[in-house]
Amino acid sequence: MDIRVEDAAFDLGRETNAFATRQAGMGAVVTFTGIVRDLDKGALSAMEIEHYPGMTQKALEAIATEAKTRWNLGDVLVIHRYGRLHPDEMIMMVATSARHRVDAFQAAEFLMDFLKSRAPFWKKEVTQEGAEWVAAKDIDEDALKRW
Repeated sequence: MDIRVEDAAFDLGRETNAFATRQAGMGAVVTFTGIVRDLDKGALSAMEIEHYPGMTQKALEAIATEAKTRWNLGDVLVIHRYGRLHPDEMIMMVATSARHRVDAFQAAEFLMDFLKSRAPFWKKEVTQEGAEWVAAKDIDEDALKRW
């Protein structure tokens, strides 16, 4: 299990390849990458992400451990960035491996849903008009109900 919270950009291809090559005996690798998206009106200058390092690391590790207990996984990788990110930059990635694809897909979805709603990150959208904290969305909370 590799859980990282970092400010530097990561190389998606390198991370995916390194993860996949460590998965001896696994039949599936699933990855998901979150990207900072612009606002509908196209005015996002940056997304500022804050966190409490010790608390965040423990929370992400707990979420990944829960995924490993629910599904028959070989390994889990979670990378989540913090700091000032701009539209089209990668903000996070999840990778899971399993002998069978269903476990890998379901675990990846579980991780993404819980990272979106329960990971202790605070996000602020910065535009030319100012900055505003991102509020929790009902759709994200509803996604947790299936788990």
